[in-house]
Amino acid sequence: MKYLLLLLLLPLGVRAQNPVNRIDDFNRIGWYVYEGDHRLGPRITVHTEYQARRTGFITGWQQQLLRAGAGYQLLPRLKVGGGYTFLNTYYYGNHPVADQGTYPEKRFYEDLTLTDSLGRVSLTHRLRLEQRFIGVPGASGPLGNDAVWQRQNRIRYQLAGEIPLQGPSLDDNEWYFTAFDEVFLNFGRDITTNVFNQNRLAAGLGYQFGQDFRLELQLLNQITQHYDPDPATRFPVFEFNNGFRLGLTYNLTLID
Repeated sequence: MKYLLLLLLLPLGVRAQNPVNRIDDFNRIGWYVYEGDHRLGPRITVHTEYQARRTGFITGWQQQLLRAGAGYQLLPRLKVGGGYTFLNTYYYGNHPVADQGTYPEKRFYEDLTLTDSLGRVSLTHRLRLEQRFIGVPGASGPLGNDAVWQRQNRIRYQLAGEIPLQGPSLDDNEWYFTAFDEVFLNFGRDITTNVFNQNRLAAGLGYQFGQDFRLELQLLNQITQHYDPDPATRFPVFEFNNGFRLGLTYNLTLID
């Protein structure tokens, strides 16, 4: 438990660092998200996801993400899964991470999801490992080519919760409070001073139209440390991005 608390408190230490020794970049963001877990029988699901991440709330691109995967309900409260993600990062902000132009990223991921409850509060713990292949702007070639794709590894932990607002349990056509915090840590032989990658904190309201159809609007705070320092000063660059996340969840039953 103490290690979990350290992970969740780590982003607070980012804000406490001496700002003279780093560069801060502030942006307004709006994330528009679709997610769906489509059932293939009682234990197997197919995951589909699309995210349009915008700056200026909607005026410019931050990132664009496509994700596909599968999950297996190993135990009543434990689900295992994995899949593939494709991501484009665009030129944005005063100190853009894509300073040489838009670049792609390909990821493979594996995760464990544990559901729990604390009174009326429903909790979800998710631990995810990612093998990232980050593209060099303007380059093209096979996935294993180090001159084209920079290999990185990352671990993510997310704690999410929801509370029904119209009764002891969440039913159809009811509102609920929703929140999550997720910390991202880099690891591997090339990771030295940039272990902390980012943290996302969000909270807001959701409406459940039906068991498989939800809409959520959350205030979103994202803190991100760039992998490479500023080329001119060699100071680390931190993004402090604030805005909202609008999420639509729609699940289908493909096979009963």
